[in-house]
Parts: sequence; C-alpha cells; structure tokens
Amino acid sequence: MSKIVLFFLAGLFLNSLSAQGTTSPNPAKSKKPTAAKHRVVIQLTTNDTSAWKGLMNNLKNLREGWGDAVEIEVVAHSHGIEMVMNAKTTQKMKIEEFIQSGIRFVACENTMKQKNIKKEEILPEVGYVPMGIGEIIMKQEKGWSYLKAGF
Repeated sequence: MSKIVLFFLAGLFLNSLSAQGTTSPNPAKSKKPTAAKHRVVIQLTTNDTSAWKGLMNNLKNLREGWGDAVEIEVVAHSHGIEMVMNAKTTQKMKIEEFIQSGIRFVACENTMKQKNIKKEEILPEVGYVPMGIGEIIMKQEKGWSYLKAGF
C-alpha cells in the first residue's frame, strides 16, 4: 500500500513540475520572458476604411495578447496603399501609435510607381519595399504567419 501512495505522490510531483514549464496563455502579462516569438505579415490590398478599422483592431488585439512576443509587419499595396497616404488615410494616429510600439508598416514601391505616388505622399514613419507581394512571399519562406486584412 505504501508503494502505491509513493507512486501516486511522485506522479503528482512530476505533473506539477511539467505544469510549471507551460507558457502562460498571455505572455504579455507573464513575469517570465517567453522564448517563443510569433511573426506575422499582414497583406493590405483594399481601400475600404472599415477593413482598415478591422486591421487596427487586429493589431491592437495581437499587441495586447502577446506584447513583445509578436513581431508584425503590415504590407500595403494595390488599393491598400491609400491607408498609408497622408491625404487618404483615416488611420494616421493609430498607425503612428502602432509604429511606436514596434509594428512595421511598409508601402510597395511597385504600386507607388504604377499609381504615380511620391514618397512625400506617404506617412513619414512608413517604410518601403520594392515589391509588396514579394515581401509577403519572403516573410512566409522565413516562417512568418500570413494574414490578409479585409476581403
């Protein structure tokens, strides 16, 4: 009987040790730094302002949920380029806030050439990539998760 009790107690002890090694459901609020780093590339190809608002909510939720354990890049090309244009965006303040928090926004230079958009028309905090779709493919090849904003 004592062997059964010892076996049971050992099992409980090992189970409690393994439970301590699991990551918190919310690493941003966890006291221990997490080794896992999520990387997400988000494609934006629409000028629909409701899709832009949805994107901003997704960014907020990712940042609140994972904190610094998530690296995010938003690639704006095609009609989505308008979200990062001074004269057309409805999200300037949120974009600036997210950039300050470490989220990267980039504009496609191919789209800019096609639409005759000058760099001066793009928000100053936004970066550039030669080819938006190429940037997304390269990120995916490096293991980044892919999301498409809007429809």
